[in-house]
Order: sequence, then C-alpha cells, then structure tokens
Amino acid sequence: MEIAIIADDKKKELAVEFCIAYCGILSKHHMCATSKTAKYISEATGLEVESLFTGSLGGTEQITSRISYNEIDLLLFFRNTAEDSLKASDDINLLRACDIYNVPVATNIATAEVLVRALQRGDLDWREYVNPKSNYR
Repeated sequence: MEIAIIADDKKKELAVEFCIAYCGILSKHHMCATSKTAKYISEATGLEVESLFTGSLGGTEQITSRISYNEIDLLLFFRNTAEDSLKASDDINLLRACDIYNVPVATNIATAEVLVRALQRGDLDWREYVNPKSNYR
C-alpha cells in the first residue's frame, strides 16, 4: 500500500510519535511525506520515507496529484486546526481528491489509529484493485 503523510508544523511531533508506535505496520508499506515530515519520521524510526517538496512549496499538491492518479491508498494528515492557514485551499483540494477517489484519510490521531489497524487486518486490501498497474505498486 502507498501511504502519504502530511503534518503541519505543530503536529510533526505527534506524527513522529504515531509512526514510532506503529512502525511495525508501516514498515510493510511504501510511505511518502512532505519534506520535513519525511526527514523527522525517517530519523526517528529508521523507516524509508520518500521525501516530497515541503507543504508550502508544493508538497501538498504533489500528494493531491498522486491521489488523482490512484497512486496513494491512505492519507494521514495531521493538521493544526487552531491556526488560520494560508494553504487552506490546498487542504480543501486534498480532502476533496480523497473524497472523489475514495482514499481513506485521517485528519486526527484517533482516525489514524483506526485506519492503520484496519491496514494491518487487511481491511483496505480493496485498494489494491483500484489501479493494479500503477508504477508505485
């Protein structure tokens, strides 16, 4: 499975702690993340995480594009809802793409845990049939 991770600045520590806790499950899948998030997760866990652009320089758009090509199977989006974000339209487009292409998305730690446990059980295996010829499989 292809897992994308985005974490706003104030949620990066939470994202890293989450990946440490679920390292065993995540290690069986390909992961990509925006630049700093990928670096922090990789350094803390030893997991291989494909690094994309930073969110403010197009990383969110890269993930949105991959979703639209069915190259992402699961999105973990640890976002800070307390701040007014200049990239709110990017966030809306990202979440809209998940809705259009039926990509499970977590926007908080509780939902992320549910989805990762579902991933472990095989509940998301139906995603394998969405685009079996993807270069990312």
